[in-house]
Amino acid sequence: MGYKVVVAGATGNVGREMLNILAEREFPVDEIAVLASRKSLGTEVTFGETTLKTKDLDTFDFTGWDMALFAIGSDATKTYAPKAAAAGCVVIDNSSLYRYDPDVPLIVPEVNADAITGYSKKNIIANPNCSTAQMVVALKPLHDRARIKRVVVSTYQSVSGAGKDGMDELWDQTKSVYNPTDDKPAKKFTKQIAFNVIPHIDVFMEDGSTKEEWKMVAETKKIVDPKIKVTATCVRVPVFVGHSEAINIEFEDFLDEDEARDILREAPGIMVIDKREDGGYVTPVECVGDFATFISRIRQDSTIENGLNLWCVSDNLRKGAALNAVQIAEVLGNRVLQKA
Repeated sequence: MGYKVVVAGATGNVGREMLNILAEREFPVDEIAVLASRKSLGTEVTFGETTLKTKDLDTFDFTGWDMALFAIGSDATKTYAPKAAAAGCVVIDNSSLYRYDPDVPLIVPEVNADAITGYSKKNIIANPNCSTAQMVVALKPLHDRARIKRVVVSTYQSVSGAGKDGMDELWDQTKSVYNPTDDKPAKKFTKQIAFNVIPHIDVFMEDGSTKEEWKMVAETKKIVDPKIKVTATCVRVPVFVGHSEAINIEFEDFLDEDEARDILREAPGIMVIDKREDGGYVTPVECVGDFATFISRIRQDSTIENGLNLWCVSDNLRKGAALNAVQIAEVLGNRVLQKA
């Protein structure tokens, strides 16, 4: 006995990665359906060694299906998630639409798996923002030990966070820099992304922060602890896959860097690579395709009483999106549906 699973948005970066990870982790699938918009109808995608043709999201009947992993963006989710949920299919949504809904649990399984019980209010579970997901995996075990008061985070986010168009723009612009007759102006991003960094992700808000920065604040509070103060600066960098974060943490109690290193080594979902030598840390290139959130550069912050700095790197298409969604599906199956 396995689960009847739907992947909506199966032709996109995240949807394809969801299929890869379901197969890699040998999720107990009894039957699988891959859905896409009409313009992508019939496109072939792979699930393990099987090739599947996409079906029409607009006409698909979710009745009798156990769970649906959505990677279709907020606008489409607003239309189709309630339909799936009403048909008895639990939606695990990767968009931002339901993250801040008090009746929808926002889950990172290593951090707050117990929140899964709240799914029944709307039959929907939210996946957090990619930059939040990896950070809270690192914060939670340290918070349990010394109680976090404040977090200051600067992100270095890859272009894959902006989808295929973002990756194509970096590729095309990088080539055009070496070809003076081939100008590639910014389209997906607000400025040239090749050989540049852009301190702007998502729309600006009234207080001068961007929505990406606001998401990190609101989601950390919902997932870990509403008392934690968070301030973020989110930056797009010319990296194809893998988000990096420089995180400064202020605790209520003193936490020695060696103890913090030991705590993180034992924590679920984390790999500590922290040698004080050339190359003794992880960069985005090395994290691609891996399930772990990598922590490096753990050190005391001498400017405050109880402070630590660390460097956090993860594959944003995996832990930041597809992997986290599949892990939620695993928790849902093991703790709630219990069919397999």
